[in-house]
Amino acid sequence: MQLSHLIASLPDLTAAWSSSDSLITGITADSRQVVSGALFVAYRGVGTDGHRFIPDALTRGAGAVVGELPLAALPVQPPNYVQVPDGRAALAWLSATWYGHPSRAMALVGITGTDGKTTTANLLFSILRAAGRRAGVISTVNAVIGDRTFDTGLHTTTPDAPDIQRYLAAMREADTEIAVLETTSHGLAQHRVTGCAFDVAVITNITHEHLDAHGSYEAYREAKARLFHSLGASPRKPGLAKTAVLNRDDSSFPFLAAIPAERRIVYGLADNMAGPASVVSETPLAVLTLRADHIRHTPTGIEFEIARVASRPGRQDVPLPMRTPLIGDFNVYNILAATAAALALGIPDTAIQAGVRAMRGVPGRMERIERGQPFTALVDFAHTPNALAQALTTVRAMLSPAGRLIVVFGSAGLRDREKRHLMGEVAARLADLTVITAEDPRTEDLAAIMAETATALACAGRLEGQDFVRIADRQRAILFAVQQAQPGDAVIVCGKGHEQSMCFGNVEHPWRDQDALIWALDVLRGVAASHPPFILPTWNTD
Repeated sequence: MQLSHLIASLPDLTAAWSSSDSLITGITADSRQVVSGALFVAYRGVGTDGHRFIPDALTRGAGAVVGELPLAALPVQPPNYVQVPDGRAALAWLSATWYGHPSRAMALVGITGTDGKTTTANLLFSILRAAGRRAGVISTVNAVIGDRTFDTGLHTTTPDAPDIQRYLAAMREADTEIAVLETTSHGLAQHRVTGCAFDVAVITNITHEHLDAHGSYEAYREAKARLFHSLGASPRKPGLAKTAVLNRDDSSFPFLAAIPAERRIVYGLADNMAGPASVVSETPLAVLTLRADHIRHTPTGIEFEIARVASRPGRQDVPLPMRTPLIGDFNVYNILAATAAALALGIPDTAIQAGVRAMRGVPGRMERIERGQPFTALVDFAHTPNALAQALTTVRAMLSPAGRLIVVFGSAGLRDREKRHLMGEVAARLADLTVITAEDPRTEDLAAIMAETATALACAGRLEGQDFVRIADRQRAILFAVQQAQPGDAVIVCGKGHEQSMCFGNVEHPWRDQDALIWALDVLRGVAASHPPFILPTWNTD
């Protein structure tokens, strides 16, 4: 592709210096991946400045460079250079152009929020499959493109812009009709999904998370809002109204409801809504309000009805009965969000019901581990205060009055420090025994991280050694937790979920909570191997 064609796709351009209209052979922001004729994009990142690697890119044969600095400020002067105000945004637009804007060839749903994104994305994907639609999904846990499924269970969130566009191009080649994309705040703020033509934007909730990266709740909320602003900035596709799906029960609702949209679908629980008339009157652009009524938690899952109230006076659709093997009120919200997105795409009721019934769960989300033990053992991804509270509340409801709730969790290093204290407060309120342990300490001191959570538990009146303990080695922490469990109790291991590695220093070490919990349960039964499945570093464990 010619350099001039790529440059023409940039919505913002500061200046350009070009000796020739080079034939570009590829696009990358990693100088190590540069091949002869490639376009190298440099930007100032969190940990390093990509402009430092322009000499390396040119040595490897880069045909052109895009960067944020003036030409005179570069370490060397490329023969072809384009200055842009934001290198990440430029990388996204250039990647979309390179792959021929694949998102314009299919309906595209973006799902964002603090908790519930992955489950909602996979619920919607299950619904679309039940409807016989050719669908693809890219989530934290997996990516499905055509008949291929890719595991994405490492520390991955929204992929970088070139990978997003490559995945979407592969979906286009597989004749995908509808793509579902889990969209994180980092992915939105860092322009990883810029250039994607979204048709439906879904919010699950916005709670305390990632304040280390965004600086404040307001900035975090604004990052999420980019998905909804993008609806009006991308081309409209035939037969698809740009639709915003909003959670009426979440504190983000008034903020997101103020963003213009062609159509809105609002959802929430009946107990939290003043009534359908008031909801519609407060949101005049909502064409539909979904309300969960008559919620029943059963031993096999949840049963409830979705009442649908249209904005036109006097019209109310027949309630939609729902049944799911998933558990917890938070999954009622996830089902409402997925149902709203499905309705926005014109999916019939029967397919929505079938898709929800068929969804057995997502790896690492309230995942039961059964090894013949006389108590409940679960793995859950809960790594935010809100998610931890939801998880513990759900498990508590499963127990008899005499059953104890034992939780194992930690807090990540180099991430939002405030939530370490908040997580401790949640555990103090909802758990009988808390085991504080490692969760990706990275380059921070693990003992100091655990101390912040322990302080919160102690301030809430909990006694160390009786109500909570600190065990830095996560494998031993899980073993200790199951050794304390009695018949009728529940042990839930939180924070890692589907992930397959744990970061110590700057190194990712193999790790799966599921395998660690299986080993601990087998030790309890006397059938496990003598050595645990994972050996973690000892330099920052007790």
